[in-house]
Amino acid sequence: MGLLTILKKVKAKEQELRILILGLDNAGKTSVMKKFCGEDVHTTDPTVGFNIKSLEYRGYTLNLWDIGGQKTIRAYWRNYFEQTDGIIWVVDSADRWRLEECRLQLREVLGQEKLAGASLLILANKQDLGGALSFQEIAKCLQLDSPDIAGRHITIVGCSAMTGEGLIEGVDWIVSDISARIFEMQ
Repeated sequence: MGLLTILKKVKAKEQELRILILGLDNAGKTSVMKKFCGEDVHTTDPTVGFNIKSLEYRGYTLNLWDIGGQKTIRAYWRNYFEQTDGIIWVVDSADRWRLEECRLQLREVLGQEKLAGASLLILANKQDLGGALSFQEIAKCLQLDSPDIAGRHITIVGCSAMTGEGLIEGVDWIVSDISARIFEMQ
């Protein structure tokens, strides 16, 4: 029995999923996590460092790690990659001027060996704002159809952390994708 098989069996007993919430500063990462956890999203400050929430969802314990997105913090993201099952990448759909920076940061994250098998949910946040790009336009800007990320488990969902629209759909997808890879393929 290989090490990977042993790890999968241990993980199957725990039914825990480690999910990082990443993206540029002001994308709405903390608001996404708060809304999903049923907390007030109107009192959110920029994250300096990280926030952790654990909750039960569809029979799994989700350990959500919301990591700050400021330039000075991004260099430390790699310290959180170990044993990550999935990434929720939050994009500010109304911030057209930073989409190239967002694309480059996403590519850097996807290039990390420790995240090679992680499921990726991209939340095109702030769909409720006027002038926001659709999730299809965000997918095009992020070049999600490029060959360098072909074969990865990726989906993109339009959402609003303020209204909650799209959050359940996105989290359902990432939980299903991770559980199919880790728990059902034994």
